[in-house]
Amino acid sequence: MSELTKVSYLFEDCVAHAGPMALLNEQLLVADGRLQASVTITPASVFADERGVPAWVGIEYMAQATAAYAGVQARQKGETVKLGFLVGSRRYTSTQSYFHHGQTLIIEVAEEMFNTDGLSVLRCTISEPGSGPEPGTVIASANLNVFQPKDPSQHFEEARGG
Repeated sequence: MSELTKVSYLFEDCVAHAGPMALLNEQLLVADGRLQASVTITPASVFADERGVPAWVGIEYMAQATAAYAGVQARQKGETVKLGFLVGSRRYTSTQSYFHHGQTLIIEVAEEMFNTDGLSVLRCTISEPGSGPEPGTVIASANLNVFQPKDPSQHFEEARGG
């Protein structure tokens, strides 16, 4: 497995999400076919309550890490970051019902399948930090099916009947 390296872009520069809906807030690390992002859960985290953030939000953390992966690839090629769509997920599991205040999560996405028509499958995990450069214990996992069309506006027109 190739070594992860820090990218010079901010998370917000690699995704279409903005403001409070940009949920991942820490460094991006990339290697061939994979990306790591992280977030620390705080009382100010979107979706947080007194117990922390419900573990079902992990799907969105994975989706945003997937978007960042595509965004980093686009930026490295000198292309514009494009909108993508989460089509579905398979086998989302979590060992805990909440991500707790003060807990740092490492979200890793690894490309499983990529089609030139814009469909991709990514293997995603959420882990606690490890003792070295790799994450520690996996606490959530899923496979995400995503779609990144060449022209997203065309799909909005079709949805409106245009």
